[in-house]
Amino acid sequence: MSFSRLDATDFVISADSVTAPAWSTNAPVLTQFFTLASNATGSYYLDVYQTASNLSNAAIQFSIAYGHIYGSGSAPLNPLIAQNTPSRITFGQYRNLMYGDAESPVDFSYNGTGVTSSLNLIAIPVDRNRYKESLMPGTFNLVLGTGSALLSLTDNSNDISTITYIDGGRVYNLISGSNGSAASSPTLSGASKGYTVSGSYGFYLPDMGAIILNPATLALPTNAGGLNVQMTSSTSPAIGGFNHSKVLELFVSGARAFASTGSGFQLNSQETISSNYIFVRVKNGEYNYTSNPSFISGSGNLVYSNFINSPQTFPTTVGMYNDNNELLAVAKMSKPLTKDFTKEALIRVKLDY
Repeated sequence: MSFSRLDATDFVISADSVTAPAWSTNAPVLTQFFTLASNATGSYYLDVYQTASNLSNAAIQFSIAYGHIYGSGSAPLNPLIAQNTPSRITFGQYRNLMYGDAESPVDFSYNGTGVTSSLNLIAIPVDRNRYKESLMPGTFNLVLGTGSALLSLTDNSNDISTITYIDGGRVYNLISGSNGSAASSPTLSGASKGYTVSGSYGFYLPDMGAIILNPATLALPTNAGGLNVQMTSSTSPAIGGFNHSKVLELFVSGARAFASTGSGFQLNSQETISSNYIFVRVKNGEYNYTSNPSFISGSGNLVYSNFINSPQTFPTTVGMYNDNNELLAVAKMSKPLTKDFTKEALIRVKLDY
């Protein structure tokens, strides 16, 4: 077997940013939301599917989790330890992911207005398979509804000049609007400039693949920019995932109200694909003789005598080896390449990672 050594000039590295709809339906907007009839982890979170969960193509799209710093909204895991509840664990988990601190309230203030010490939060983590490397700013649109009240949320990525970073990566505020910009005429009259008296509607965390909703803004009256939806503080064992289901109903109602226009939960994923291009140059005098043993007879002669004076090969594969002649990668060509002494070839191999 013969080899050709590659030079440094034969390698080129590039990177491209690739975006795509986050949902497994490959549609930009998720308008239907399904859950399992029984959910063993319902006290902690609620998984949401794009279709009925008993179908083979059902896949988790995102989850809903409610957290409270003191454990309100869910029953204690041990009756002897009143504050050790799923909601307290959830709050600490997301507070720690965002700020590296699990024991402090969350600051939802926006432009100097709003709640600086929120004791609870609603987490909407997107399934890891959906968002890939990160969520794309400016593509988040979410319609929440209850009764006749509707609220259209987006991130404020197009309205800011400086990006804020926390322990969880980039953070944007959720505002009333669409496609990364505040609405000039907010869907709710109290949501002037995209925020309410309780601050922003939450956070958009593209590097964490999560959306955090501010319960205080959802609890406001509809004429003040909210949806008049209160999270329960009950710690009764029967309460289960009541807050999760209440939030899910906001998704369902919002999508139902806008069913004719296809509005619902819109989100794009974003990832950087690095590519290593390797240029394999084959000169006219190279690789014209086959290494296929079936071309050689038992006596060591060529089976096809016409290949003696006019050798020809049909390469289909490029193998890349290290200095120890160990095969590292294989590239397949779309069709066989005709090679003889009258032809040279330049093959571009692309390795994505």
